[in-house]
Amino acid sequence: MRSDRSDRSDGSDRSDKQKRLRPSGGYRSTASFQTATLIYDATYFFCEKFLDPRSRLVDQMVQAARSGRQNIAEASRASAASSQMELRLLSVARASLEELLLDFEDYLRHHHLPQWAADSPEARTLREVPRRFREDLSDPTDPTDLTDLTDQERWALYAPWLEHADPAVRANAVICLIHQANFLLDRQIAALEKQFIEEGGYSERLAAARLAFRRQKDSSDPSDPSDPTDQIPNCPRCGKPMVLRTARSGRKAGSQFWGCSDYPKCKGVVEL
Repeated sequence: MRSDRSDRSDGSDRSDKQKRLRPSGGYRSTASFQTATLIYDATYFFCEKFLDPRSRLVDQMVQAARSGRQNIAEASRASAASSQMELRLLSVARASLEELLLDFEDYLRHHHLPQWAADSPEARTLREVPRRFREDLSDPTDPTDLTDLTDQERWALYAPWLEHADPAVRANAVICLIHQANFLLDRQIAALEKQFIEEGGYSERLAAARLAFRRQKDSSDPSDPSDPTDQIPNCPRCGKPMVLRTARSGRKAGSQFWGCSDYPKCKGVVEL
């Protein structure tokens, strides 16, 4: 287990946020990545103790857990240049954790072990770990937030379940954590989709930033006649500058068009 504080992003994370048009990195301090780390470590130790290390299942489970964690990190880094890539990688992480969920459910079923119901006392007790931790500290912050803990401190809170001698307890605890991670990823993906629809992707933001830069230049500075941003039209509805966007659906999916920079308040469109 790592002892570095999870909220201490490396220097490259901070420099990216300062230099890039779109901030990236910082995934270590997200609840989805930290929960995925718990799941990966717990899966590794579960397979090491209760499964044949030579079986293909062990490799598949560990790789699925690793994929869930690693793709969250990769999505965060890719967000600087591609909203679509970020969404795609988060979806891969979500799918990998769903695969792992089925593996743990299969383990319980094949070994005739009980699976906790979502509203069972055992499942509720595990879900209440962050809240009880905050209450014990009389901490006024979000009672469900554990993002300020180290990986070791976070693991210690769940150790009574994740290090239990009974494989049924361990498997059920990991299943609960996977459901939590999937819930977080679903919210993250939905928020990114909404942001992409309302604000566009990287290319659209780059065009808008280029337009803003050119407006700040001295009027006496000769412009490049071949620069396409010279041809940026104003919105036919409200008169504000347009932003280059990409159609996501319909018969023109993938094609670009000019959309009003005041979207969604104004839905003016000019075709290229």
